[in-house]
Amino acid sequence: MSLQEVNKRAVLPPIVSRSDKEFLESMRRYIITETKRVGCNEEGPADEYYTIYRNVFDKVIDYVNAYKSILTSIKKEYDAFIETIKKGRKTAFYLHGKLKVLAAEPTSLVYHHRRAIQLEAKVRLIENNSTDIQLQIDEMKQMRAEYDKKEVKVCASTRQLWRPIPGMTLQESVNLDALNKYKQHLEDKYIKRKQDMSTEYVPAQKKADLDEEMAVLLQRRDAAESLNRDLQFRHQRLQVISHTLTTWMKHDMRIPFQDVMEKIQKTKAIYGDESIVDELFEDDPSKTKEAIIMLYYIERFNELISLGEYEKAACFAANSPRRILQNIGTMNKFKAIGKIRGKPFPLLLFFEAIFSRSQAFKRPINADLTLEGIKCGLSEKRLDLVTHWVTQEKLTFSEKAGDIIFAYGEQNTYQKPSCLALAQIIYNECGLHKKALLCLCKQGQIHEAVEHIQQFKDCTPDDLIELITTCPQIELIKCLTQERDGKPPFLSFALAVLHLFSVGLKNVGVKLLREVSKGGKDVIEHLVMGDLFCSLEKWQELANICLQNGFENLFNDIMSILRSQAGVSEISEDDSINLMEHVFW
Repeated sequence: MSLQEVNKRAVLPPIVSRSDKEFLESMRRYIITETKRVGCNEEGPADEYYTIYRNVFDKVIDYVNAYKSILTSIKKEYDAFIETIKKGRKTAFYLHGKLKVLAAEPTSLVYHHRRAIQLEAKVRLIENNSTDIQLQIDEMKQMRAEYDKKEVKVCASTRQLWRPIPGMTLQESVNLDALNKYKQHLEDKYIKRKQDMSTEYVPAQKKADLDEEMAVLLQRRDAAESLNRDLQFRHQRLQVISHTLTTWMKHDMRIPFQDVMEKIQKTKAIYGDESIVDELFEDDPSKTKEAIIMLYYIERFNELISLGEYEKAACFAANSPRRILQNIGTMNKFKAIGKIRGKPFPLLLFFEAIFSRSQAFKRPINADLTLEGIKCGLSEKRLDLVTHWVTQEKLTFSEKAGDIIFAYGEQNTYQKPSCLALAQIIYNECGLHKKALLCLCKQGQIHEAVEHIQQFKDCTPDDLIELITTCPQIELIKCLTQERDGKPPFLSFALAVLHLFSVGLKNVGVKLLREVSKGGKDVIEHLVMGDLFCSLEKWQELANICLQNGFENLFNDIMSILRSQAGVSEISEDDSINLMEHVFW
């Protein structure tokens, strides 16, 4: 037997104790149980798999004693190795995703490029459709203009048709004897009318003299009424003072004289020059206690103000007899209070109360209170109240009230239409037709504005020039420069365009020229021949403006029309010949 064989047989296998076997068996069961519980398999590493073996390693280290330090070092290396594997997996996953993104970029670029080509094709298709539609619209406009032009020619031709002589039959109108007889009848009628004018009518100057005399008498009457009101007021105040002193004397002068004087001063302050005193003077003995009632109202009103019951004080002032508390002095008391947090504005309560009671009195609220009430309502942004007061209540309107509402509408775009309508009502009531006309134009009611001009006939060309400067609307200018029912236009087209260019409204003037150029030479000729206000110099100036702004056809049409008139040639700047002078010469 060799030495090597002896050595091999000398090495004995380790003897495993029973406790070690039980420990190893429990560890094996633990691994199998936990692996099944978490659903982990051995095909690939998983976090749960690593966690199970880490726990087994910890239990083995806790179980042994001799090799604890060596096993602890091995476990640290095991944990570090596992962390390295996890980190490598995360890095690989991130790089794999980034690689996919980089691989997909060329495909995305191709898709975006293809989508851009599709959208460009759609845009071109839409533009082509828009162009076709615009051409159709232009053709329809041209056809409509030609149709309107034919209608105008037909109407013009129908006006010149021969009509029979009024009062004569067709046979009589061609009979010379009948015509001579009818002529003699008309001459006799003319002579009779002339005689009647000298015997039955008076000159128009007589009416002017009578009107002047009536104006003088009315001024005298107004002065007498004013003096009468002052005397009535003094008489009423003396009655109040006399009654107060008489009462004080009857009560044995128990009240201090200073208190009596304060009551008299309050009464004097309430009755100001703005109070309505023409109804206070009464000769009826049953009215002797009226002064006491007025004093009670004044004292009660002051008491409510001092107690802070402003709503009751406002109602008390609105219901006061003879409107003794409806004046500027009372308004100033409410205004001095100012605004109170969490409560209605006392001044607004006062105006609501007196305006709601205005229908109960014969006379409306005076102009000053009306103006202050409108200011208060607008300052509190209560346009609804102002609308109700203007349309329903009994107020005295003034130009200032309309101007305030108009200015408020200019500052508040959302409420501008309502403010313009209210201002128009006030201007119409005050007879300010020019400002009412401006409100109509700013509301876009162009045809109503033209009817307004025809109705009142007090608008001069300068007023209309100012109107188109303030409200430069194409539709308005076209209506003012066109004939209506065979009557000449209100404003010269040439003057209107020249004014627009002179005040910096070149865009509006260019639009007007473009609209006129679409009508052709007939429209231009109609405008030139129908212009009774503008001189040749102005029309030549307009033609130069047309040339400067690219309207060469319009320039040629105007100049050809001017040259084609009999006896008309180009004029120099020093000449000022009326355009229609050759027609009436």
